[in-house]
Amino acid sequence: MKRKIFQSFFIIFLILLISSAVFSQGEEFIRPVRVGEQMPDFTLPVYQGGEVTLSKLRGKNVIIIFPRGLAGERHWCHVCNYQYAEISELELKKQIRKLNNVEILFILPYSREMIDDWVEKFTLQMDDLKKWKNPDTPEKLDEKGKKRVELLRKYFPKNYEYEEGKVPLPIPILIDSDRVVSGGLQLFTKEWSGSKIEQNIPAVFIVDEEGILRFKYISQNTFDRPDAEYLLNILSCLTR
Repeated sequence: MKRKIFQSFFIIFLILLISSAVFSQGEEFIRPVRVGEQMPDFTLPVYQGGEVTLSKLRGKNVIIIFPRGLAGERHWCHVCNYQYAEISELELKKQIRKLNNVEILFILPYSREMIDDWVEKFTLQMDDLKKWKNPDTPEKLDEKGKKRVELLRKYFPKNYEYEEGKVPLPIPILIDSDRVVSGGLQLFTKEWSGSKIEQNIPAVFIVDEEGILRFKYISQNTFDRPDAEYLLNILSCLTR
């Protein structure tokens, strides 16, 4: 009799323990999601102010971009800055969000202080790319150097120049400092593409007006990312 009572109490304890663990994650457990499934809901603070809840964007398409972030110790990935600059230019010149009934979210897995540094380094990052694409003495480059310049010009065809401290930030940058979203989707890692640092595997998710994931792209290397025009074309195909 005592044994049965003990077993009953033990089962109840396990149920309560598991329930507590699940609900402590928030209203919805963030997990990897397949195309065609409901995208898990989340709420994150926005670097520019306020917060964003994915479910409150129903009625709009949503492009969620997870940039890499850090590429090394105190070294930001230049591709991420270029990626943000490219989308920002389209928004400022063509109002692509209103035109396509889409919200674009840029999620970084770091604290506000680290994102401060990312923004502060933005101008220098763009200057680096411009210099690398246009070396002072191209005639002195060896074959490896020439191929590197060709690669940079191919993947970063545009030049973006900003005054220090005046970088436009029209696209919401979400602060995922606890890695609730990045970690839940299994994008956050401490080693990727040859560097051992806390970073995201670059990825893009497109969610439709009903909250269903319609497109997912996980990069295989740091240069392997769809550009802004490509993403808008994909969105156009999905919403026909």
